Parts: sequence; structure tokens; C-alpha cells
Amino acid sequence: MKTEIRSYIDGKWTAPKAGRTVRGVNPADTAETVAEFVSAGEKETLEAVEAARRAFAEWQAVPAPKRGRFVARVADIARARAEEIAAAMTREEGKLLREARGEVSKGLNLLEYYAGAGFRMSGDTVPSEIADCFTYTIRRPLGIAGLITPWNFPWAIPCWKIAPALVAGNTVVFKPAELTPQTATLLVRFFEEAGLPPGVLNMVVGPGSAVGEAIVRHPDVRAVSFTGSNEVGRRVIEECAKTRKKVTCEMGGKNALIVMEDADIDAAVTATADGAFGSTGQRCTATSRLLVHEAVKDAVMEGLLAAAKRYNPGNGADPASGMGPCVDRKQFETVRSFIESGKREGARLVLGGGAPDPRGYFIEPTIFDGVEPRMRIFQEEIFGPVLSVVSFGSFEEAMRLANDSRYGFAGSIFTREVGAVMRFIEGAEIQMVHVNEPTVGGEAQLPFGGGKATGYGDREMAEDGLNFFTQTKTVFINYSGSGSRSMVR
Repeated sequence: MKTEIRSYIDGKWTAPKAGRTVRGVNPADTAETVAEFVSAGEKETLEAVEAARRAFAEWQAVPAPKRGRFVARVADIARARAEEIAAAMTREEGKLLREARGEVSKGLNLLEYYAGAGFRMSGDTVPSEIADCFTYTIRRPLGIAGLITPWNFPWAIPCWKIAPALVAGNTVVFKPAELTPQTATLLVRFFEEAGLPPGVLNMVVGPGSAVGEAIVRHPDVRAVSFTGSNEVGRRVIEECAKTRKKVTCEMGGKNALIVMEDADIDAAVTATADGAFGSTGQRCTATSRLLVHEAVKDAVMEGLLAAAKRYNPGNGADPASGMGPCVDRKQFETVRSFIESGKREGARLVLGGGAPDPRGYFIEPTIFDGVEPRMRIFQEEIFGPVLSVVSFGSFEEAMRLANDSRYGFAGSIFTREVGAVMRFIEGAEIQMVHVNEPTVGGEAQLPFGGGKATGYGDREMAEDGLNFFTQTKTVFINYSGSGSRSMVR
């Protein structure tokens, strides 16, 4: 069954009369077409920006708590239709149905958090340096926010961008990934059903080369929030600088999990397998590198090889499946190329590497041992179920290996020794630190993002995510009657 996909501009669902036709297939069964639509482009994007511009004045005047209530209504609607969202996500993105349900829950948490943020749009009251002057700050919206989201979390990431942008008083032009338009359409329909005024939220479904470029370059767009590849993210940052836009980018990771000699082996194995193979490794916080102390290497590998076999590839709608497919042929071929690169460079393939089912874009859980830091599979983001294993002899060596990456997103350490924990927290060149748990995960009330080549600009989620979409206004109320602002005492 195909789903009709349209863009949503100024409160109307529209589609281009002509243009490139996009055919979306179920990545677990490529014979099934899940969406077919004519892709929007620059024309529709300009119309969306204009609609957002017209709507901004009235929307920013709506009290922040009332803006938050629109988001609260969306949360209620989405909760009642959670299974529909999860099923759509599984069909078009491929993740297991239970993983999709988990993503729906995370999106609901984010919507609920930001629904209440309208009551927290606070500034600071501080004493003035001069007599008879009241000073304080308030936070005000930026204007039009351009939001560009990826395919791997097609529900949660739009939730954590759209909700704070709207509650802060901005209007939005939203570009979802062309691979996952159904899930994005459901979210926008929920906002429509919640009664959001026309033009406040606009969605344009099209390629980054047309829609994304038009959003980033448009002088009326005052903020851009982007999640995607490092290569595209650099272009977004450069283009935003030309028109002095506020910008935040999250651009991938190469995350390491360290297993010390005193670690709980079973727990470390469970966390590593979940981090490496959960969501088919298609997470920016996925565990891509396992650094294991030589004293426990054999025990960890034995447990890991057994655990990995539970991630049997299959259709995400089948409860017996342990891992879904890659999202499309391009990603499938990318992961296969990394596997071949690992073999050529001398790493030892100890598990997987094959494509077990030609009906979909499936790749087996794959583990390389004997990996060296110079290898591509150690340094580059793969975005697939491929784990590189390296052994070490000391904590200092483990830290050098962990920090030997241009990325700085997430990491974890398994140990019972508090000194190692604290040194890891302080010394790891990452911004999401985990102890005795997987490298994956984030919560609505906590900042999310990375450093180095991973992130640029403000963090997302929590109060940081709300603050990105605002600007600070400083107020001086002088009631001395003198008309002077002398600093002389």
C-alpha cells in the first residue's frame, strides 16, 4: 500500500505538478512500494518561507504557555496513535517495531517536556551598577527557523526541533528526509489537528540540494538546526555564516566503549551488542569501537560473539527479527564497502559481513578484531552494524585510543574503580559520557550533542534546545528621573 505524500505550506497540503518522482520502498522488502511522490524544490521552499514570514508576527504575540498547549495537544493525539506512528516508521525506515515504539515514546517525552517549557521562558533579574535602575533580561524568538532532519530517527528528532522552536515563538520551515516522509507527515498532521494556525509550521518534502539549500540561503530564515552528515553540515555552517544565521549542527560520531580489567563482563557485553547492533548501528551514538583490556579480551569476545547472534537480521514487523535492514541501497553499499575495506587493511573478520537476504538491505552483525587506529573502520563513521575491536594494556592507552578520533560525541567505560571513572569523565574528548551502560541514549531534560567534528553550535534538547531558538534582550528601567547613567560614585 502506497501512502500519498505532499508538502504542507500555509495550512494547505500541496504537491508539485511536475518534477522528480521519488519512490520509497520498504528496506526489508524492496518489492513493496511504501510511498511515491513528486519531490518539492526551491519554488515550494520559497512559498513556505513566505508563509512562515507572514505568520510570525501573530504567532510570537501568542503567550508562551498557550504556544506550549498546542504541543501538549499534539502529544495527546500522538499517544492515541502511537502504533500507527511505529508501524509507519518500521515500513519506511526498517527499524524493528519494538525500536520504533521506543522512538515514539521518546518523542512523546520531548513533546511533553517542551509543552511545559512555555511556563519556563524566563530571563534573569540582576542588580544594576547604578542607583534607581531596574535591570533584567527576557528571551524572545528569532523569527523563521529552518529545521533539517535525517532518516534514522524520523519521529524523535523532528519532535525535539519543532516543539522548542514553536514554543519559543518562532515559525518553522521543516525539511524531513525524503526516505522517511510518512512519519514526518503524521507529525505535521497532528499539529494541524491540534489547531496550529496556518503558516506557523510548514513542511517541504524534497532533496537537500534544492529544499535544504533554499532554507539555508534564504535571508529571512534566522536560525537553522541541522542533523546529518559531517560533509553536508560543514556546508550548512558556511552558508549560514554568509547571512549571519544562528546555526546548530549534529554531524555524527565514532563512539568508543572501554572495558577495563575489573569490569562486569556480562554487562559490558550486553551494552556493547546493544550499542553496536541495535537500530542496525544507524545511530550517531552507536558503539563503533570496542576497546577491551587484554586481561579480559578472551572472555569479552566469547560473550560478544554469542550475543551478536541474537541480532538476526529480518523484517522489523516480525517479532522474531533481532535487527532490521539498512535504510536503502546507498547505505547498504556504503556499509559493505567499509567491510571490504576492513578486510583489505588487515583487520580480522571474526563474525558476519554477509548479506543474508536479497529481498532487503540486510547485513549481518559484523565484528572485526585486530583493528589498528590507522584503518578506516577505526576512524570513519560507518552507520551500520559493524564493530571494531582493539585491545589495550593500560588505562592511559585506552584513553589515547578513545580520543584518537575527529569526532567527539559519546563514549562509555565499564569499570568498578571510581578513579578510572572520574579520569574518564574528565579526559574523554566527548560530550555524552556514560558509565557502565551503552554509548547510546538521551533524555528530554538533558542536553544532547557532541564536540570536535560532531557538533557545532548550541546543544539540543533540554533548556539548551529551547534557548537556541531565542535571543536575549537586556532591559534597563531607570526611574531616577535624572536622565543620566553616570557610573561615578
